Amino acid sequence: MKRTVFLGALAAAGTIGGAAAAQTLGEVQARGELNCGVSTGLAGFSAPDADGEWQGFDVDVCRAVAAAVLGDPMAVTFVPTTGQTRFTALASGEVDMLARNTTWTFTRDIDLNLTFVGVNYYDGQGFMIGADMGVDSAMDLDGATVCIQTGTTTELNLADFFRANGMDYEPVPIETNAEAQQQYLAGACDVYTTDVSGLAATRASFSDPEAHIILPEVISKEPLGPVVRDGDKQWEGIVRWTLFALIDAEEKGITAENVASMAEGTDTPDINRLLGVEGGFGEMLGLDNDWAVQAISAVGNYGEIFARHIGVETPIGLERGLNAQWTDGGLMYAMPFR
Repeated sequence: MKRTVFLGALAAAGTIGGAAAAQTLGEVQARGELNCGVSTGLAGFSAPDADGEWQGFDVDVCRAVAAAVLGDPMAVTFVPTTGQTRFTALASGEVDMLARNTTWTFTRDIDLNLTFVGVNYYDGQGFMIGADMGVDSAMDLDGATVCIQTGTTTELNLADFFRANGMDYEPVPIETNAEAQQQYLAGACDVYTTDVSGLAATRASFSDPEAHIILPEVISKEPLGPVVRDGDKQWEGIVRWTLFALIDAEEKGITAENVASMAEGTDTPDINRLLGVEGGFGEMLGLDNDWAVQAISAVGNYGEIFARHIGVETPIGLERGLNAQWTDGGLMYAMPFR
């Protein structure tokens, strides 16, 4: 009798788990729209343009997921979140995923019950100062006032760096990048510290970028990536493998322009599996088998996204560096589509 009850409980738990696993996908499809948490505005990564249309490197990750799930990259509501509000917005269900400059750490992964699905930008924390300060190293910042976003790893890294080097600083707490920019330009702080990519994006928006320099020291590892809630394996898989599809497409030479023709079939099994010609991977995710074709058609591959929004030909001017493909000496590669 006890064994029967126990097995019945396991079966019930499995049913509940199965229902939970499909919850986010079902909600997004029923709503007809993806709610994606982004920054409050960081040029090149996620910011509204002059027409109020959100654009950027992280924005395109949201659009790729919307294309994979809904067949429409424009079916996204972008929800601006700060360092303080982003995790609450995700945990409460206000957003279905985060795609913003968010660092994957132990405590966020374990203690906050969140899941980082991968890394879409390998970064590190740096310092920006006015060129007229006459400082060329972070080791010369003893006694500086520093603009720092609260609720971020940046805040903790800053304290560690100054303590380890026997230096003092005066923090100037700020909530958003826009506030940091305003305070920094107004002279409320000597230094602005955040991820180097964020400093480059902020500097590019200044009327005279050359009047500001980013110091050479990088004081931390900041692996940035999309985040979902724990406990929904199907949704986790969809967001993770959409990101991997964009990365893998670059390695295999699949672009927004040629993806449709390649989806008719190739002599390369890896490409056929990625594009749904064989393998039935879309069905395993609960999507159509052309889900990756939809995502790549909408935003291009990882390299196209990078070049379009933050690459060397843009005002942000970032080199690929660690974010180059593994075949080019970087850290970027997708898990195998097998």
